[in-house]
Amino acid sequence: MRLTKTEIGKKAISDRSIALSPRQRSALIIFNGERSLDDVLTMLVGLGFTKADVDHMVSLGLLEEVKDPLETKANAPTVNTEALGGFVDVSDAQSRYKLAYPLATQLTASLGLRGFRLNLAVEAAGSYSQLVQLFPKIKEAAGAEKSLALENALRGSV
Repeated sequence: MRLTKTEIGKKAISDRSIALSPRQRSALIIFNGERSLDDVLTMLVGLGFTKADVDHMVSLGLLEEVKDPLETKANAPTVNTEALGGFVDVSDAQSRYKLAYPLATQLTASLGLRGFRLNLAVEAAGSYSQLVQLFPKIKEAAGAEKSLALENALRGSV
């Protein structure tokens, strides 16, 4: 099952009109209809995010089930490998994203307050191309040596 933010959910993120715990807010940002519920729960296990949190957010009208997964795929942006500096074989973008995303979040979270906005941008990145676009900023903030594993994951040379 895939869940996505409703209009109420999008509004709650921008204006904080609904009181959410930090873990629920982080999860709400991540729910974009592309990841399965199991993937999101696995990603957020370290925050203590559970199925009960999901049920609560659904009951508040913040999340809804994606009705047609094929429609989501059809409307997904395509990856332009030239614009991304030749980082990826298009067929492999999703697997590289799944490998690189946890590395990027861990790296930006380790930056503390100076990396807070960058960490939010990484958490909001819902595709491989968005992570690649953020990589130069991550590399600049964390340093080339610390970001080498992320670069390798993005390039597929892990």
